[in-house]
Amino acid sequence: MGPYLAIVSARFRMLLQYRAAALAGLWTQVFFGFVLIMVYEAFYRSTDAAPPLPFPQLASYVWLGQALLATLPWNADPEIRAMVRSGAVAYELCRPIDLYALWYARALAWRTAPTLLRALPMTFFSMLVLPWLGLPEWRLAPPTALAGLGFAVTLAAALALSCAITTLIHITLMWTVSGEGIVMLLTALVSLSSGLLIPLPLFPRAVYELLTWLPLAGVADLPYRVYSGGVPPGEIGLVLARQLGWTLALVALGRWLIGRGIRRLVVQGG
Repeated sequence: MGPYLAIVSARFRMLLQYRAAALAGLWTQVFFGFVLIMVYEAFYRSTDAAPPLPFPQLASYVWLGQALLATLPWNADPEIRAMVRSGAVAYELCRPIDLYALWYARALAWRTAPTLLRALPMTFFSMLVLPWLGLPEWRLAPPTALAGLGFAVTLAAALALSCAITTLIHITLMWTVSGEGIVMLLTALVSLSSGLLIPLPLFPRAVYELLTWLPLAGVADLPYRVYSGGVPPGEIGLVLARQLGWTLALVALGRWLIGRGIRRLVVQGG
């Protein structure tokens, strides 16, 4: 594990240097958080039907989605994309370590460092500043002790699942080279299927049941609802089992694909 931990540590420290980009992204996400909450508040006020997700839980759901946006697996590491296009990926193949584990370690650092830079100030703003501005109903409500513990565990599992999906994206570059198509497809797919744009409980019941069993729900929707109390404490174990099951399946798929890709890979450039 030594080489992989060293890669995670080095990449993590390097990515923490991009503080200006994180600050710019922070204010962008605050803006979109306001837009989403205002849209949902308008919908909630226009109907007398009982909503499937109470508004305080929905507000927390929206702010968690914005704070943890960088954990979502909807893009590819630009450095790996550049290595594949230029042929420098040959150096990755020459390293005396496992290529899948190497790319998974890079994905782990890439998903955590930017998230840390944005999540802490976003949490401070949505939890403490919004009530001070006179918007207590829009705030990120603190979880109960049990929900907070469940959220921490399911968030760690969500990160592992997200890195498995991200590594799969990187492996597809062996066939697509540029990766533009898969990234554009995933942007739409992840935004809708994870609950980022529309919380999954607001979908029709049949669609909701389907999406909650797919892997992207384990990246965002399920941990967010654990935090807000939408998932009862007795079901947290089932959520964790879904996340870990999908993670193991996608890791196995990724290892099989990367084995086929290495055998057939033709390096261009140099």
